[in-house]
Amino acid sequence: MATPYVTDESGKYIAATQRPDGTWRRPRRVKDGYVPQEEVPVYENKYVKFFKSKPELPPGMNPEDAAQAVSGAQKQSDAAGLSKTAKRNMKRKEKRKQQSQTPQEAAEDVKALSKELDRMKVTEEDKRVMAEHEAADPTAAENAKKIKNLRKKLRQVEELQQKVDSGELKTPSREQLDKLGRGQALRDELKLLEGHL
Repeated sequence: MATPYVTDESGKYIAATQRPDGTWRRPRRVKDGYVPQEEVPVYENKYVKFFKSKPELPPGMNPEDAAQAVSGAQKQSDAAGLSKTAKRNMKRKEKRKQQSQTPQEAAEDVKALSKELDRMKVTEEDKRVMAEHEAADPTAAENAKKIKNLRKKLRQVEELQQKVDSGELKTPSREQLDKLGRGQALRDELKLLEGHL
């Protein structure tokens, strides 16, 4: 907003203005070259001036190419460009959403998952192939490591099953249901590995 100046034979004046409460400010005499405080430019050091004068694009780059690159990057950054924290928060929201399912929906999920698991039984041929694969492993140390990991997983499955049976965990999440469904497969694999030792 430019300050209104009034000039007469005695000099230059800032005209009288009205305040918001209705009272009037007196006119003020100013010297030639006076610049009101609100019109004084803000000081910028040489680094700020340099970065403001710096072009946005590299020299010689076509602005249309830059616009296409930016739009392509935005599409990719919508999903892939999320930070670890944002991805973790999205997973938490999904878990909360799954846990807030009604018991009927959870029961339907359990039934659907158990039907899938029934279809995925380990056949004798699969056991034989797994046994041959395990026999091909030259070291017993690897088998011991696998057995240890399988026992740990089985312990976790059994603890989860106890929580479900006792009613401590009323509506298990999809991940927990998957873990419960893998229990028998883990037992079978453990028996195979223990048979090879």
